[in-house]
Parts: sequence; C-alpha cells; structure tokens
Amino acid sequence: MLISNEWKDYECISTGEAEKLERFGNIILRRPDPQIIWKKNDNHLWNNYDAFYHRSNEGGGYWEYKNKIPDYWTINYKHLTFKISPTNFKHTGLFPEQAINWDYIMNRLKNKNKNAKVLNLFAYTGAATMAIASCDVLEVVHVDASRGMNEWAKENMKLCGLNDKKIRFITDDVIKFLEREKRRNRKYDAIVMDPPSYGRGPNKEIWKLENNLNELLIKVKDVLKDDFNFVLINCYTTGFSSISLYNLLKLNFQDCKIETGEIGLPISDNNLVLPCGIYGKITKD
Repeated sequence: MLISNEWKDYECISTGEAEKLERFGNIILRRPDPQIIWKKNDNHLWNNYDAFYHRSNEGGGYWEYKNKIPDYWTINYKHLTFKISPTNFKHTGLFPEQAINWDYIMNRLKNKNKNAKVLNLFAYTGAATMAIASCDVLEVVHVDASRGMNEWAKENMKLCGLNDKKIRFITDDVIKFLEREKRRNRKYDAIVMDPPSYGRGPNKEIWKLENNLNELLIKVKDVLKDDFNFVLINCYTTGFSSISLYNLLKLNFQDCKIETGEIGLPISDNNLVLPCGIYGKITKD
C-alpha cells in the first residue's frame, strides 16, 4: 500500500457508510464512495460541509450547496497548483491519492530529464503532466479523448507556471494515437497512463479495460525506448486486483522489474486508510 500522506491543502477528514468528507483547501465536500463499507466514526462531523453530492437512483446525481462556494478554486501540492471545481459527475478535477505517483515520477526523472520525452495517456486534467513538466524534460505529450479535460489541463499548466515548457496537448483516442506514433517511429523515455474502466474516444471509439488493457500494453511497448526509464499505470476498476495487474504486466514485460500494489489516503479521524485503486510500475533497474 502506497499512501499519499504529504498533503497540506487536502485532507480526507472522515469516511463511513459509502461516503467521504474531504477538505480541498478551505472548502469541505461530502461525496459518495462505494468502497467505504464501514460505519461512520463520528456523526457530528457530517453536517460540517459546504457541498454534498447526492447520487440519483437513475444514475448521475447533483450537488446540494449548504454554503456558497466559488465555481472553482486552487490548491497546492508542493510546487504544483491545480484548479478544483465540482463537476456534475461528482469529481473535482483532481485525484489527491495520485500525489504519491507524482512524487515517484519526479524522483525517477530527477537528474535524468535533460533529453527525456514523456508520454501521459488518459491524461485527464493533467496533474501528472505538470509533475513531469516541472522536471524540465525535453517534451511532454498529454493525450486525452476529452477536449474539455485538455482545456482544464492547460489551465493547470498556467497555474503551475509551466507555460514555457514543451507540452503537447492532444485530443485523440489513445490506441489510435499509439498506432500513429509507432508508424512515425517516435519513442519515449517514460510513459504514464490512467486507463478508465470504460470510455469513449472523440469518434465514439469504445474502451473497456478488461478487453483493451492487454492491447494497450502491447502498443505501449512499441513506442518505448529500449533503455526506457519507467512505465507507470494506475487503475480504478472495481474487481481488478493488483495481482491480476502484476500477471498482465509480467507477461508483457518479461525482462523488466514489476511492482504492483494499492494506493490509499490517510483518514484523519480514525487513522484508517481509504483504498483508492491500484498501481503498476515497470522499470529495468
């Protein structure tokens, strides 16, 4: 278990009964989380929120605002700054548990970044992209099928003061992009990816993790340099275990070192850990 425990602007305050209470800066959000199957520890905390996302029985949901909050605000993680905004599908534009992966990325690129080309796939709002770019690499290629997420990522680039870095933002289906990169004979020193359980590309391409992950890994190998630095994969798919991921990575990268496990966030009021998906790391050292 890797725990993202170096936050100052974020806190998982309390959890229980399929809900979590979180602080983003000075704003407290109450959101659902189906993995939280234990009882609430201290019920008086749960009335202390600014906004509460209610799930609908028909799918989706809505925000109830107890206090007026801005449409968006920013929080910092170390030297990085990110835009936070409650979306109509409960997310905020940032997954705080990923901070442990940002640290890994920055540590791996330290002193090896001068000519590094790094690829971020399913890149969302670009938190990992900014962690990479802050290492002053030669180039970061940020690929996501959502134009809106890529625009949000550009806002994060400006907030982080990384406008002068070479970041290419590409709205495309990841598999098709990798196929074109292979034809162009473009190779990367490191690849970061956060494939969804289910998604659609800009031209209605359908992605399902259980059907497409093996294909993705094969195509990732096609654009990796022989002496690559690392590959980092994150996965939130329920029922997809770290051992399953290990087996898949080991079969595709037989001559490499493979590490898999879970990622979590510390819960302030009871010292438990909130599970937040699994990770896989591929290196040659």
